[in-house]
Amino acid sequence: MNPADLPPTEVCELGPTDYAEMLALWTRAGLPVRPAGRDAPDAFARQIASGQQRAIGLRADGRLIGVAVLTHDGRKGWINRLAVDSNHRRRGLARLLIAEAERWFTHDLGLEIWAALIESENDESLALFDALGFRRHDIVYVSRRTRPEA
Repeated sequence: MNPADLPPTEVCELGPTDYAEMLALWTRAGLPVRPAGRDAPDAFARQIASGQQRAIGLRADGRLIGVAVLTHDGRKGWINRLAVDSNHRRRGLARLLIAEAERWFTHDLGLEIWAALIESENDESLALFDALGFRRHDIVYVSRRTRPEA
């Protein structure tokens, strides 16, 4: 892709005041969201305040067109909720968000491992992370929830 073909974008920090715009982007991008559970506005604000979460976005002409929620546990970084508006896909924007995530994990936090959980049917995301050199692992994800919408 020719960088000249990219819309003028800026990487920006996102916070609780950007929540509604992020939720709208996740919905447009087809990500399943749990606005009454772990994706609730108060949960998001609490997670940002913890210092273990950072949300970054890409804006073009002031509109949010890409987002990634980054978390860490002190030993490993996680790329979560990565989404690019469908009208702006295939332009390297997800790669730009991942590069910023890697910069934060490596340079700011000193982490040597970063990862993402991707649903097995999400072929587009799997191909993207494969192309970026991420290694797949066969891991069984288990969880326990206090309530169904969590």
